[in-house]
Amino acid sequence: MQTINIHEAKTHLSRLVEEVSQGKSFIIAKAGKPLVKVSPLSEEEQKGEQNLGFMKGELLVPDDFDSMGESEIISLFDGKLS
Repeated sequence: MQTINIHEAKTHLSRLVEEVSQGKSFIIAKAGKPLVKVSPLSEEEQKGEQNLGFMKGELLVPDDFDSMGESEIISLFDGKLS
């Protein structure tokens, strides 16, 4: 895998991004010490989709969820509980 110093990476960023988008990876080093690995995104990462509904059917929400603890909350607002 190719190692590029940080100055060269800044100078040639556009070209390097193009190479990575074509499947190549490289390492950026500073003073000869490897810092980061740059690699292309997977197809899933490129889609950028959120996985909405991934917990569907896994949790049970009580029917009275919207009113749970209502009396305690009212008491707190009225200063009856601390």
